[in-house]
Amino acid sequence: MAWNEPGGSGNKDPWGGGNRGGNNQGPPDLDEVVKQLQQKFSAIFGGGKKGGGSPASGGGNAGSIGLGVIAVVLVVVWAISGIYIVDEGRRGVVLQFGAYAKTTMPGPHWHPRFIQSVEVVNVEESRALTVGFRQTGGSRPTSSTVGRESLMLTQDENIVDVKLAVQYKVKSASDYLFRVRDPEVVLRQATESAIREVIGKSDMDFILKEGRADITAQARILIQKTLDYYQAGLIITTVNLQDAQPPEQVQDAFADAVKAQGDSERVKNEAEAYSNDIIPRARGKAARQIAEANAYKERVIAEAMGEASRFDQVLTEYLKAPEVTRKRLYLESMESVLSNSSKVLVDVKSGNNILFLPLDQMMSGRSAAASDSRRIVETLGASQSSSLDRRARENVRRRGER
Repeated sequence: MAWNEPGGSGNKDPWGGGNRGGNNQGPPDLDEVVKQLQQKFSAIFGGGKKGGGSPASGGGNAGSIGLGVIAVVLVVVWAISGIYIVDEGRRGVVLQFGAYAKTTMPGPHWHPRFIQSVEVVNVEESRALTVGFRQTGGSRPTSSTVGRESLMLTQDENIVDVKLAVQYKVKSASDYLFRVRDPEVVLRQATESAIREVIGKSDMDFILKEGRADITAQARILIQKTLDYYQAGLIITTVNLQDAQPPEQVQDAFADAVKAQGDSERVKNEAEAYSNDIIPRARGKAARQIAEANAYKERVIAEAMGEASRFDQVLTEYLKAPEVTRKRLYLESMESVLSNSSKVLVDVKSGNNILFLPLDQMMSGRSAAASDSRRIVETLGASQSSSLDRRARENVRRRGER
């Protein structure tokens, strides 16, 4: 039966009473509730009633003082809660109502709590990213690695497997937090794009051998350029090409090719060493022969000039005394001829002079032969002169008889 139906046991409303008046009560008054709450707060902070009467005026002033103290305490707590300290190597990014306001340096700072918030970013920490890390087994790559296929196509249409390690730091804390959604993802994609571009412009032999330093330098420039373009707030410190090798399917064949190339280089080096050994010796020998030829040339020229000068001097003396000079030349010529000959020809036109020729001593040595020949020539000359003197005397005698 509803509470307001007639004929019931009594008309009862949801407020616990029937008609107003008598023992029935109506709904509570809102003003009365607020008044009761005020009285409770006044009693807590020093207010109250005296003898059941109305609150005294002194109690109201005390309540006002209590509220002021509470307000001051709350303000002090709020002010202290806004103090924060930024450690060395970090930057504080201040947000005002969620929007970027400023960046604070290391040291103590203050911000109004509930109006501004601070996010601290480590800008000195060196972070690492590895591109080309191959996932093995059931393990997953960490947040700092890229578990993707690292096979790349070179300029000479070969395939190379590359593993690149990148170390970086935060350059701008505000850009790092707000410019891009995920700076690490941007760095990863920029690194992949840069290394593929550099590998695509290089030959395989250059990548696997002497081109590692050039590749890392070019990749670092391209990565930093991309990060600056997107304002990712990162700076690249080092780029290392940890590994570069052909695919697993052709590693054996490539190893054989590398070995053959090494043998070729070894043979070339040996040939070059032999060339470096034989060529200087041949050049030295040629230089020595040239020097000897020049010396022979100078000697022959000097001798010829000496002979010509001697001939001129002999001619001068011959013009002065022809007979004496002719005889001296004859004797010198005979001495020169007989000193080099083991045979002696004696031509005596008159006389029976017995000549003693020491042929054994002449054959024993050149010096003895030369002295003997000189002696023989002198003897021949004496005999010839004596025969000439006899002929001259006979001619004079014959002329006198006539």
